[in-house]
Amino acid sequence: MTLRAALYARYSSDQQRAASIEDQFRVCRERAERERWNIAGAYKDSAVSDSSVILRPGVQALLEDAAHGKFDVVLAEALDRVSRNQADVAVFYKHLRFAGVGIFTLAEGEIDELHVGLKGTMNALFPKDLAAKTHRGQRGRVEAGKAGGQPRLRLRRGEGARCGGRTGPGRAPDQ
Repeated sequence: MTLRAALYARYSSDQQRAASIEDQFRVCRERAERERWNIAGAYKDSAVSDSSVILRPGVQALLEDAAHGKFDVVLAEALDRVSRNQADVAVFYKHLRFAGVGIFTLAEGEIDELHVGLKGTMNALFPKDLAAKTHRGQRGRVEAGKAGGQPRLRLRRGEGARCGGRTGPGRAPDQ
């Protein structure tokens, strides 16, 4: 029996490329072809942070179609594309299992309870670890006398509007 697969892709912020969704779909389609799975649908959430899975429109549509038996397996690039929140991954997994639908990712393979627990924990720790490393890097730049965040906008004399005794963002007028 040929499985019917639903593809799911997500990128989390407007600072990422919208093409990320199509890139994820492309590699998932390639895997579905190798497995000889029929693609029954594709669901996406664009520029949606790792907010609750249940609040995402793409996930809502996917879960509704799963409950109606429209596919047999959800195929995603990695479990963190579903969510980095362990509780959300568990709820997503539970809803799909109740509907008789499996989860398969390119990174982890077939998802089971062990993946939900262990990978869910690792995915939940990733943003905290990334934030700590980012903060460390910014502090190092500041201590080295460099800008800690985005590069400053440099205006030449006479450009920009005067505001509060300053010319342009962060620059005092020449005396």
